[in-house]
Order: sequence, then structure tokens, then C-alpha cells
Amino acid sequence: MRDKLLLLVVLILSIGTVNAQEINCRVVINYDKITNVNTQIFKSLETSINDFINKTVWTEKTFENQEKISCSMFITINAYENNNFDASLQVQSSRPIFNSGYSSNLLNINDKDFQFQYVEFQQMYFNPNSYDSNLMSTLAFYIYIILGIDAESFELDSGLPYFQKAQEVVNLAMPGGGKGWQQSDRTNNRYYLVADLLSGTFKPYLEAIYKYHFQGLDLMHKDLKAGKKAIVESINSLEALHKTRPNAFLTRLFFDAKADELVAILSGGPAVPADGIVDKLSRISPLNSSKWNAIKF
Repeated sequence: MRDKLLLLVVLILSIGTVNAQEINCRVVINYDKITNVNTQIFKSLETSINDFINKTVWTEKTFENQEKISCSMFITINAYENNNFDASLQVQSSRPIFNSGYSSNLLNINDKDFQFQYVEFQQMYFNPNSYDSNLMSTLAFYIYIILGIDAESFELDSGLPYFQKAQEVVNLAMPGGGKGWQQSDRTNNRYYLVADLLSGTFKPYLEAIYKYHFQGLDLMHKDLKAGKKAIVESINSLEALHKTRPNAFLTRLFFDAKADELVAILSGGPAVPADGIVDKLSRISPLNSSKWNAIKF
């Protein structure tokens, strides 16, 4: 009887642990550039990172399987020698749209400053109170960014705790001197990404994320016109940001994730007040001008 009771407790705890995990991440390692090396090290790295991200409990919230956040990390190895890796990291995430089978991209960012050490079969563990390795800190940083932006797409300011955790990762990593964590490196690195997300100056970006998704896409199943109008209003939020911070890092990230989808939305469905929207988009995101010119009302 005691053994059966113990087994029942273990099963309940196991179920709770599974539900507590928040991330459904697909990690892919591309090592095509590397020759004359036993490729098993890259396969082991891919497995280790997948397990680390998907089996770590990142928040205190409970997520059902269908609520897990879908994301992906594509790691391209540019150089490898003696357990030292020089790579780039493409991070993408999406979220489902209410009452539909569609998922919308939230984040699409390419981090070119990803250098780390990895010994095959080493244990991967993230300690939020210390900087142990560039690999662990970088992965954890982007998971918190993914969690924060996903939360903001449902409720304004709900991503703040995750952005603060990402900021703590940056603060612990900065003394190590690695690329991507320093204010002096460049204006579109990890340091500036979370600094901008926490800055009131860039609040219009988060407002745009919320309007676009919760007030826009999520509403379209019952009121297509109102949803489309909210998406146009999200562009107005970004225009307000553009006036104070032209070519802002966060604005570029928004359109890196949304440009193609936005063209499809504006080109279809009921007409909404959107005078000058093409010119507005071209000013805010000139790199996508050819896409904006393809919008057909």
C-alpha cells in the first residue's frame, strides 16, 4: 500500500513538472562550414541545448501543453577549435491567434556575437545568480526576452518581470567582457535590446505589440474590420516612436517579424481608414519599401 501511495505521489509531481515547463523550442545546429572535425560534437550540442531549454522551468506559472510558447533557435557554427565555438544565433518565436489555427511571428532576431565553450556531454544548468558561461547566459537571456514579448502581446506591462530577469543576466555577464553584453559593442546587441525594452522611451513598441495581437489579430475571428483597424493603430504607435527614435532597434525587430504578414493583412479583408499608410510604413521601415509598395487596398 505504501509503495502504491509513493508511486501516486511521484506521478502527480511528474505531471506538475511537465505542465510547469513553458517553452517548446526547436534548436538546430548548422555546422556545414566546419570540415575535418568529428561532427558528433555538434549533434551532442544540439541535443544538450534542446534538453536544457525545454526541460528547464523558467517561470513560476503553470503552462498546459497547448499553452507552451513555440520558438526556435538556429545556430550556425562559423568556426570551431578546442571546444571553442564562434557562431551566430537566429531566434524566432510565435504565438497562436485566438480561435484560429494560425500562429503569428513575434520575434525574429539574428545575434552575430555568439562565442562560447562547450565540452561534449557537459551538464547544462543555468544559475540566475551567477555568470557561469556565455552559452548558458545567452540562451537564458533570449528565453526571458521570448517570455516577455509573448506576455506583452496579451497584456501591457506583463512582460516586465521577464525583461528584468534578462537585464539581470546582462548585468552578470558584462564583467566577463564577452561580445554582445557591452554597451560599447554596437547599438543592436543584447545590452541594448533589453535596455530599450525597459525604457519608457520605447513604450510605443510594446503598445504596438499589444494592439497588433490582442486588439487586432485576436479580434478578427468575430470582427475582422475592428481587428484590422487595431493593426493600423499599432503602426501609428510605431510612427510615434519613429519621430523620437528613427530607425530604432525595436522598430526594426517588429518589421523583421511582421512585414510579410502586415502586407497580407492590409491587402485583404474589409477596408478601414488607412490613408497614407504606405508612405508611413516606408518612412518607418524604408528597408521594406518594396513590400509596402505591393500593398493593394
